[in-house]
Amino acid sequence: MTQQGDSWWDKLYDESAPDTGPTASGDTLDDRFDTAARATTGPPGGAPADTTVPPDAKSPTRPAGPGPRAAAPAPAPESTAPEPVPPPVPTAPPAPPVPAAPPVPTTPPAPPAPVAPPAPTAAPEPPSPGPPVPGRAPWEAAETGPRTFPAPPVEAPTVQVPVPPDPPGQGPDPEPGEEKERDPEKEQASARTDHAPTVQVPVPRPRTGFVGSRPPTYDPEPTALPVARPGELADVVADTVLDGARYGTCTLRAASVRGDSARFRGEPRRDALLTARFGHDEAALVLVAVAAGSRAAEDAHLAAADACRWIAEAVCRSHNRLSEDIRSGRRGDLKSGLHRLTDRTYGKLRARAAERDLAPDEYTASLRCLLLPADPGCRTRVFFGIGGGGLFRLRDGAWQDIEPLLPERAAVTGAPVVGFGSPPATPATPEATEEGDRLTMDLGITTAPGPLVEEPVPPPAEPFRFRASVARPGDTLLLASPGLAEPMRGEPDLARELADRWAGAEPPGLAAFLADTQLRVTGYADDRTGVAVWEA
Repeated sequence: MTQQGDSWWDKLYDESAPDTGPTASGDTLDDRFDTAARATTGPPGGAPADTTVPPDAKSPTRPAGPGPRAAAPAPAPESTAPEPVPPPVPTAPPAPPVPAAPPVPTTPPAPPAPVAPPAPTAAPEPPSPGPPVPGRAPWEAAETGPRTFPAPPVEAPTVQVPVPPDPPGQGPDPEPGEEKERDPEKEQASARTDHAPTVQVPVPRPRTGFVGSRPPTYDPEPTALPVARPGELADVVADTVLDGARYGTCTLRAASVRGDSARFRGEPRRDALLTARFGHDEAALVLVAVAAGSRAAEDAHLAAADACRWIAEAVCRSHNRLSEDIRSGRRGDLKSGLHRLTDRTYGKLRARAAERDLAPDEYTASLRCLLLPADPGCRTRVFFGIGGGGLFRLRDGAWQDIEPLLPERAAVTGAPVVGFGSPPATPATPEATEEGDRLTMDLGITTAPGPLVEEPVPPPAEPFRFRASVARPGDTLLLASPGLAEPMRGEPDLARELADRWAGAEPPGLAAFLADTQLRVTGYADDRTGVAVWEA
């Protein structure tokens, strides 16, 4: 405010004048007129203002005048009498004109009304904002640094559990002498559970636990990755494989996990798992192949993967015939056909070992498979394979070891099969002459030497295993690799814990099944692969 404005303000609002309350003022001349008008008109609502001025006031008494836009007063006539002129103030500019007051009425004024307190004025309006900054809303404050947001609280997942209603007929006890009336409709309504109140119960996350007296030595989670080489990245094996499906009356869960020892040493998972479906609709056939490589072999994980892939290719080419044999119950044809397919798979493994300049036992793996028909009317489950592992069945809350038993080699009796080295019963003629020529008949005619025939492919080190069984509703079939079968047989706590978890009506989900198969046992740190089938 200029010096002139300050002098005018001091004259209008002297320190001895009564306080008129807080007002909003501006820098323009119109705002000053508005302020002066409000100060002279008195309180709002038409109440007459108090015109009494204290004796020491400098300004004369003025009644309430018109609005803030009153006309300026006419100039006063010049006086002829000389008056003393005060010395001019060189620094003070002329004051602005004061609004004119209306003429004083001649009627006696009414008795003064009680002075009303001044009404509070509106708060000063904020200055208008400037032009908005591009990329930001006009009401947002300017950013002086990176914006951070608090992380939302982590809440555990919950499930809604219905609260059981009160049993029918329960309620407040009747008064003495009165009989409690039964309302069937109310009892039926209270027995319904579709609209029953529910409570939220936190669901614990699946954790890798252990059974036994003490935890295992190794860490429960992976700690080191296998070494990868240039040009062999396609042979990298994941730490864990998880799969599942539902066909017909069975629900399938399959998991293969690297063992604690391999995780600690940074070795690849030697177990291989393959799940595949061949065909469509009711004629479809589901194959689950599990292979376990030898721990002593360096390329054991490659041999296990080859075994699973080659047996799947063989089953895929013959799946129509195999599916028909399973649904028709032709077990003899199934056993002989699957035996041939398995022998061809191991023949390919021996050929691959020769390509790598390895001995046959250095590039091999145990192989165990399950065949599950997708036909809901067929509950036949077929197992076949070669090598160690386990086949278990959970029925009525107890495990049954249904691994096909193999006879001891010393207990095998009987003559060789005809055509594969069986000698004649009573040779009537000598088989060869003294010179070594073979005779066909006693005619003295020698036979020409036959074509060169390679020796037959030697059979696998272990015999072929086969089992076809009919499942019952509520059964759970478990196909296990050696890393899972050994603790199932050697640690009763593991078998008991899995029985408690899997004996329910509903099969576990993929995450829960993975946590179940990773139940650790002290002394068993090999790879684990398990395939479970729940029967509806």
